[in-house]
Amino acid sequence: MPSEGTSSGRSSDLAGSELFETLRDIGRNWIERASAEAERGSKLSKDLIAVHSVPEAVAACQEWMTKEMDARAEDARRFMSDGQKLMDTSARLLTNSWTSTGT
Repeated sequence: MPSEGTSSGRSSDLAGSELFETLRDIGRNWIERASAEAERGSKLSKDLIAVHSVPEAVAACQEWMTKEMDARAEDARRFMSDGQKLMDTSARLLTNSWTSTGT
């Protein structure tokens, strides 16, 4: 009987570890995205400080807006991909859990 608890504990540890790794990777990616967003904002500030005319300011804002729109589209794709990763990992863990318990 103790061996059953041990093997169940190991599979639970492995499942938790796999889910943790997935969440850690997703979190790391979103932190990188937030950092890139801050860098774009900082670049816009520097560009606006350096302008000498209204057309230059408009051009800087248009460049920033283009990059922001691209980033938002990438964020949406990544959000869907991350959601799919979580669903796949959860489904795999639940399936493994059910098959290992014999139910």
